[in-house]
Amino acid sequence: MGSEGPSPVTVHVTGFKRFHGVAENPTERIVRGLQPFMETRGLPKGLVLGSCTVLEAAGQGALGPLYELLESTVSGRERQERVILLHFGANSGSHRFALENQAVNEATFRCPDELGWKPQRTPIISSDGSILHARQVYFNSYYLDKSLRISKHPTWKTSISYYAAYLLTYCPTYPPF
Repeated sequence: MGSEGPSPVTVHVTGFKRFHGVAENPTERIVRGLQPFMETRGLPKGLVLGSCTVLEAAGQGALGPLYELLESTVSGRERQERVILLHFGANSGSHRFALENQAVNEATFRCPDELGWKPQRTPIISSDGSILHARQVYFNSYYLDKSLRISKHPTWKTSISYYAAYLLTYCPTYPPF
């Protein structure tokens, strides 16, 4: 007894399809290519790639598949199982990976999404209250940022983000696990 070791960690990865002004979304390429890449390269012991899902770059269009993914990660899951939901998003004005510390309950789009929705200062989840409500992440982004900066991959430029007002950054913690 007790020699089983830690339970594996299952990672579910999401990214977006193309969106206004971006002919090819790099997150779609990452997500679509991740599983074949990891099949060739191999996963570290104890890590399981659960799913790789490319979502519509549309607030309403992404909700259904997102909630299905969230539900699949909690239904029938034993308490000691560990699950990580990793979402890749794109910011066409950035040259770094943003490690987001929090997300606010606000949807404000510069241009309409792929389904024509262009919210302005709109709550993502109205039952959570105002657009000032924020959710915090549950990992040490400072440690991850420092680790990536000193890694052998100098092209992995990162920065800490304190204001992620994006639907998929806010929603993965809802409902609370």
